[in-house]
Amino acid sequence: MSNPKNDYVVIKAIEDGVNVIGLTRGTDTRFHHSEKLDKGEVMIAQFTEHTSAIKIRGKAVIQSAYGEMESDAKK
Repeated sequence: MSNPKNDYVVIKAIEDGVNVIGLTRGTDTRFHHSEKLDKGEVMIAQFTEHTSAIKIRGKAVIQSAYGEMESDAKK
């Protein structure tokens, strides 16, 4: 069985300017990494001992071991 802390997430931008933000683990949740993707770009992200959440802002397709979903367009 896989360790959820090491799961990968695939993010494909459907529009320019999709923001992908990594958030830290621990008592104080903070931003620790940010990337901006343009239309068609793909990023593979991993949950680690430092990353507990990934925030995606903008229209993108997200694939994980738990399924596929699409985020809404940036407003």
